[in-house]
Amino acid sequence: MPETVKKGAKRSAKPSKAKTEVKGAMTPAKRAEAPKPTPIGRPVEFTEKIADEICWRLTHGEPLVRICADEHLPHVATIYRWLARFPVFCDMYTRAREDQADTNADQILQIADEKPPQFTDDKGRVYLDQTFIHWQKNRIEARKWTAAKLKPRKYGDRVALEGVENGAAIKTEDIGANKFLEIIKNMEMSKRGG
Repeated sequence: MPETVKKGAKRSAKPSKAKTEVKGAMTPAKRAEAPKPTPIGRPVEFTEKIADEICWRLTHGEPLVRICADEHLPHVATIYRWLARFPVFCDMYTRAREDQADTNADQILQIADEKPPQFTDDKGRVYLDQTFIHWQKNRIEARKWTAAKLKPRKYGDRVALEGVENGAAIKTEDIGANKFLEIIKNMEMSKRGG
């Protein structure tokens, strides 16, 4: 609130104590030591030490966005530039992502084995915490999806199709959706024609 000044009264050079103490503000008496200066910006120069830390944390299941949230590590965009510029880092990163799929698969078993909290009502009936169970299901589904995308040959859904195409027996696994539709279309055409 502004102070009212009487006519002819001079304002003092120092602000009054009432003006300086704003709710939640730090006054000189309350201030602790000044914050230590931090380096400006994030690292942009590729170093083996940073690359090793990023890949190690990826391998252990940590998402890249969370890794790059640490101030001592580069931004996600810098990581993507490094992948294009440094083939050695690209190989390390690819291997770390594949290993991350195995970590996610292992975490699924660990999450599934966790017992949900139990509650007992006043009549002695025992209930499981349904919120916890749904949360665990979401955690499992997220890891299943990630593992399937990172290592589709090992954790992805397999599509197997057996039949005859142009008179020759076929058996395929891990085919794409377009190839699958093409085979079905060819099979239908051969049924109609012959």
